[in-house]
Amino acid sequence: MLETLDSPIGRWAVTLATGALTAAAVTFAYILLIKLGYRLIQRRAIAREFLQQCDNAGGVVVFFVALQAVWHASDDSVPWIAAIRHLNSLCLILALTWAALKAITAIGDVIVSLNPAVEGRHHAARRVETQARFLTRGLTVLVAIIGISTALMTFPSIRQLGTSLLASAGIGGLIIGFAARPVLSNLLAGLQIALSQPFRIEDVLKFKDEWCWVEEVTTTYVVLRTWDLRRLVVPLQWFIENPFENWTRRPTSLMGTVFMWLDYRMPVPPLRAEFERLLKADGAWDELIGTTQVVDAGEHAMQIRFLMSSTDSITLWHLRCRMREALLDFVQREYPDYLPNVRARVDDNEVPEASRPPAAPEI
Repeated sequence: MLETLDSPIGRWAVTLATGALTAAAVTFAYILLIKLGYRLIQRRAIAREFLQQCDNAGGVVVFFVALQAVWHASDDSVPWIAAIRHLNSLCLILALTWAALKAITAIGDVIVSLNPAVEGRHHAARRVETQARFLTRGLTVLVAIIGISTALMTFPSIRQLGTSLLASAGIGGLIIGFAARPVLSNLLAGLQIALSQPFRIEDVLKFKDEWCWVEEVTTTYVVLRTWDLRRLVVPLQWFIENPFENWTRRPTSLMGTVFMWLDYRMPVPPLRAEFERLLKADGAWDELIGTTQVVDAGEHAMQIRFLMSSTDSITLWHLRCRMREALLDFVQREYPDYLPNVRARVDDNEVPEASRPPAAPEI
C-alpha cells in the first residue's frame, strides 16, 4: 500500500484528492458565510444588491485560491504539477479579474441606488448617475486590460517576446498610438465629459435638429433616444468638438410659446384672460411665466404670442399643445368672425365689361 502511494500515480492521486477535499471544504465554508451575510443584511437592500452581484465571482476566487495553496504545497516530483500550477494561476488571475469587474459594477449600481431621482433632486441624481457610469466603465476597461495582460504574461514565451520588442518600442508605440487614436480619443473624451458634465443621463439635447434624450453613456459612445423612439449612436469625441443644445442642464424652468394669427378686430383682453384661466387650471404650469403679447402686425392679421413656462421640456411640450388647442377652440367658439380674413377691394374700372351690372334705364 505504501509503495503504491510512493509511486508517481499514487502521489498524483493523493495530491488530487487533497486538492479536491480542500477546495470543497473551503467552498462549503464560503457558501455558509455568504448565507450568514444574507441573513445579516436582509433588510438592507443596497448591501444585499452588492452581495448578490459579487458572491458568485467571490466563490470562484476562493475555489482557485484553495487549489493554488494545495498545488504549491505539493512536492515538485508530482507528475504534471508545474503545468497544473500554471493553469491554476491563469484561472485565478481570470477569476480575480472577473471579481474585480463585478465589484466595480456593483459599486456603480450602489452609488446610483443611494442617489434616487426623487422629486426636487432629479438633476443631482442624474449627475451622479452619469459620473458613476462613466467612471465604472472606464475602470472596467482598465481592469480588463490589466487582467488579460497579467494572464498573458504568465507564459514565458510572451515575456521574452515583450523583452525583444522593447528596443523597437518607439516605432511600435507610434504605430499603435496612430491605430488606436479613435479609441483613445473617445476614452479621453469620456473622462472629460464625466468630469465637466456637459450632459447627464435623460438630459434633453438638440442634436443636428433632432430632439433627443440621453439614454445610455458608455466609454466610447452615447446612445440618444429621439422622440419617435429611434436610437442615435454618437461617439463621445463629437460632443467635445461640436456645439450642441442642452435644454435640461440646469434645474430651472423652461419657456415655451404658442403663436396665433388673428384678425385686427379681435380684442386682446378676453384672449389674455382666457389664457390666464387655462394656465391656472393646468397642473403643468409652474406659475412663473404666463404672458400674452401682440408681437407682429402683418398685412392681413396680427400675431399674438402666448408665453408660458414649465418644469421640464416634455411637460412644456404637452402644455403648449394643450394651450394651442384650447385657445383655438375659444376663438372658434366665441369670436369665429375674427379668424384671419383676406381682404380685397374691387375697383369698378378693373371689372370686365361683361361682369358689370346693367346701367339704369333713362326716364
